[in-house]
Amino acid sequence: MPKAKETKTNAMRILETNKIAYKHYTYECGEFTDALQIADLLGMPYEKVYKTLVTAGSGGSYYVFVIPIAKELDLKKAAKSVGEKAVSMIPVKDINRVTGYVRGGCTAVGMKKQYATRLDSSAEELERIVVSGGRIGLQVELAPEDLRKASQAEYAALTV
Repeated sequence: MPKAKETKTNAMRILETNKIAYKHYTYECGEFTDALQIADLLGMPYEKVYKTLVTAGSGGSYYVFVIPIAKELDLKKAAKSVGEKAVSMIPVKDINRVTGYVRGGCTAVGMKKQYATRLDSSAEELERIVVSGGRIGLQVELAPEDLRKASQAEYAALTV
């Protein structure tokens, strides 16, 4: 029986277009799963797995922050890193409308629009990190610098 063709996500296509090497992992998941559970499912250390958070600034602009899954976003540091007085998490119901991705499958690469993106500076110390691949059940592993380039991010200290 022929193997089913794997569907690539927008994020995967962008990585390939930019000749960025990545490894992908799939896992069974019917709906949103906490990032810590995903790391456990894949047998990965929490320090290596990052989550993508989307915020709105006081002026109405959206901002993307990529931080380690076991850490919490420091909203004051996040706001300062993008030159805003304040930022707040967007409501879950708005994630798809703003990013084109669903909760649990949101990644900084290939959103509907290019938003100002910050990658936690802890990533600079790692050879590889793991982030969502653009859909629930898919993670990609790549060099932090490659993620930074593909998402047009800047490094910043973002966590509590």
